[in-house]
Amino acid sequence: MLSKLTLLADSGSTKTDWIVINSDAQVNTFQSAGINPFYQTAEEIIPVIESQVIPHIQGDITKIHFFGAGCADEKSSKPVFDALKETIRSAGLIEVASDMLGAAKGLCGRSPGLACILGTGANNAFYDGEKIIKSIGSLGFWLGDEGSGSYLGKTLVVQFLQNDLPADLHDSFAKIYPEVNRLSVLDHAYKKPYPNRYFAAFSTFIAANRQHDYIQNLISEAFGLFVQKYILKHPDAGKYPVHFTGSIAYHYKDLLIAGLTKYGLQSGRILKSPLEGLVQYYS
Repeated sequence: MLSKLTLLADSGSTKTDWIVINSDAQVNTFQSAGINPFYQTAEEIIPVIESQVIPHIQGDITKIHFFGAGCADEKSSKPVFDALKETIRSAGLIEVASDMLGAAKGLCGRSPGLACILGTGANNAFYDGEKIIKSIGSLGFWLGDEGSGSYLGKTLVVQFLQNDLPADLHDSFAKIYPEVNRLSVLDHAYKKPYPNRYFAAFSTFIAANRQHDYIQNLISEAFGLFVQKYILKHPDAGKYPVHFTGSIAYHYKDLLIAGLTKYGLQSGRILKSPLEGLVQYYS
């Protein structure tokens, strides 16, 4: 007899982390491509679920909790809801909500605090232990997302093209990315899909050179902008721990904690993915 299962998802524009929980609280984790209804229709999401999710499931999914970028409300999240309903028909409950709410539940549990995302994109919210009370909305890749992987990559590429990088970094970047020039970057930025993913991919160069003073300053400045534009605009920011999730926050946690300390803020949990906390929340 196949067991009844709960499916959790934490999705960004680049990748989606999935966890299947059985009745004994045992878990199975895997990844798929990113799912974002801002960029994808239900018809485009369905093949991702069919080819990259369903093969990992053995049993009947009865509940789905999907938290994702671009799922701000019922209307915007409808493509994801429709795709899940079409492909996983055993689910009696399908919750599709923002990645911010998933991050808040995974980071804060049932306690109040500030929950922040620094991955491909960036976001923030004050969470009262049950729901999101306030968010200083990010304006997305082109107009915001300070501190995120796409912001760091975009900043790096712009500085490379405008000859603002130190000579050693400029030469290293040019050697690793010989195809990057003004025309190729403009093409990816304005004509090809997922410009945020394109620029976020350059964060690998940042990671490889993170000990360079220039790169450390680039990251610290980006984190400082995030703190100023988002965290400090919450009136009680200094009273609660500030939690983070996302690959950028996780890999540069030392610089992030230093940035929080600079502004008199208390750092909380810094997780690569909120799924660890979400498993505890829903088990």
